[in-house]
Amino acid sequence: MKMELERPAERPDRFSVAPMATSDVAAVTRIERACFSAVWPTDAFYNELSTNKLAHYFVGRYRDRVVGYGGIWVILEDAHVTTLAVDPEHRGRKFGELLLLRLVDEAIARGAAWMTLEVRESNTVAQRLYRKYGFTTVTMRTGYYSDDNESALIMWAGSLKSELYGNRLRVLRERFSG
Repeated sequence: MKMELERPAERPDRFSVAPMATSDVAAVTRIERACFSAVWPTDAFYNELSTNKLAHYFVGRYRDRVVGYGGIWVILEDAHVTTLAVDPEHRGRKFGELLLLRLVDEAIARGAAWMTLEVRESNTVAQRLYRKYGFTTVTMRTGYYSDDNESALIMWAGSLKSELYGNRLRVLRERFSG
């Protein structure tokens, strides 16, 4: 007799990451407005999901509510973090780190060897997180942000396919399961 095993019900009290769907855009837009002074227009997210074959976006859910999101573009061996945000009410719980880890995993799975991003010069919390994942500052773009003319640090993480970087990810991932 063949026995079918039921999949355990997903725990709604846990943080989970899944590909972004068009039905998530309203929640993503709400978070975007809460996090950034210069926001993407709503149709930009729809376009990224429906027409940009290089784009890969994810949402983080906690208690069945979208509380964060992130996206990358993967072009050959380069991945670019286009956006990453967590609702201010849910910061400090490692949700941003779990989203970044998902973006790194996606970049590696799609063959990227390098990853880059821009971050506000004043956003030291994000910079610390990025450094934890092997990003280093390579240059600065003066006046990059149009809303307040703040400069952006350009950060890169390389050798994503290397054993050394894989070990870094393994250790960081173990901290979540331990």
